[in-house]
Amino acid sequence: MSQITQILTSVERGDPQAADQLLPLVYEELRKLAAAKMANEAAGQTLQPTALVHVAWLRLGGDGQPGWQNSAHFFGAAAEAMRRILIDRARSKGREK
Repeated sequence: MSQITQILTSVERGDPQAADQLLPLVYEELRKLAAAKMANEAAGQTLQPTALVHVAWLRLGGDGQPGWQNSAHFFGAAAEAMRRILIDRARSKGREK
């Protein structure tokens, strides 16, 4: 079991210290995922990968993380959250025009 999966299990069990350990452990991987998602966006995008990570983290539940089965489940949900954030921003810009 990976360290991330162990921490996710501890978070699910209600360990408050585990929630504090999660973000620093997954942050760099989330940042890489966000940068990859941003690479597919149109030029002139004002959202930065760091901001995308922070918004996705909040959508995923912030410090009150829901029960994740494993790290693959967590990162899959994070990728989906980032995709939806980018879609919502694109739709919002389309409405402004």
